[in-house]
Amino acid sequence: MQFDDDADLDTSEVRDVRGSRIPGGGVTIGGGIVGLVALVIGLLLGVGPAELGLSSGSDAPAAGQPVSVAEVSRTCKKGSDANTRQDCRIVAVVNSLQDFWRGEYPRHGGRYTDAPTVLFSGRVSTACGAADSSVGPFYCPGDRQAYLDLGFFDELHTTFGANGGPFAQAYVVAHEYGHHIQNLTGTLARTQDGRTGAGSNAVRVELQADCYAGVWAHHATTTPDSRTGRPLLTRLTDADIRDGLDAAAAVGDDRIQERFQGRVTPEAWTHGSAAQRQQWFRTGYETGDMARCDTFR
Repeated sequence: MQFDDDADLDTSEVRDVRGSRIPGGGVTIGGGIVGLVALVIGLLLGVGPAELGLSSGSDAPAAGQPVSVAEVSRTCKKGSDANTRQDCRIVAVVNSLQDFWRGEYPRHGGRYTDAPTVLFSGRVSTACGAADSSVGPFYCPGDRQAYLDLGFFDELHTTFGANGGPFAQAYVVAHEYGHHIQNLTGTLARTQDGRTGAGSNAVRVELQADCYAGVWAHHATTTPDSRTGRPLLTRLTDADIRDGLDAAAAVGDDRIQERFQGRVTPEAWTHGSAAQRQQWFRTGYETGDMARCDTFR
């Protein structure tokens, strides 16, 4: 996965609030089994933490070494920065995603609205409620923003067993922008019936977001950058795609259940199996057509 070294990055599309103190109240979600359950339930679900009953919030500083607020605006200038720094890579991926969907979504009769990504550490306040990092990456329809603690990528490798790699990270971000497209189409609201299971709307929404992530990947190296007219992402290899498929499988409901509870219970699925998640990402990637992502049929 390679970005154009000379391309200018647009950091206005990423809000960096890492190291900020977030006041709040309610139940704190910490480590141990509570945090694990929250992570398993909330991982890449696409709805805000309050809607999951997972609001958190003591006002303690974020764990780890604090970083300066809005660091990406100072350090992420060029594509070369995206090729060497993780946070700058996320900026570049967001730039590519937004450029793609600005052009693609109107072709299907919609009007695209930009969606910033918020980088946070520990906890964050959103229009969907306060969230702890243990919820995992998520999209909040209330403020149309994606939220990501970069520490999740370590969890993806160490806790969930994914190989990792730059494109595995890009897949996670692209999945959240799939939820943004669903919010614009009204599809995301289908998750609100409270049902779970292999055939539930919650699973179908997640699989569709995987498919949309694959659609972006199909076009990523040919999507013109809005600032230069040249593709921002210049190289995407078969190995990169395998990393994305591996990440999709690692967060399949059956893999998570088997790893953490020792048995698979399809009636509790909210995201789909490893095979389903890979299948729908591959469908989007191979066809490049969001119309082929109808997981509700």
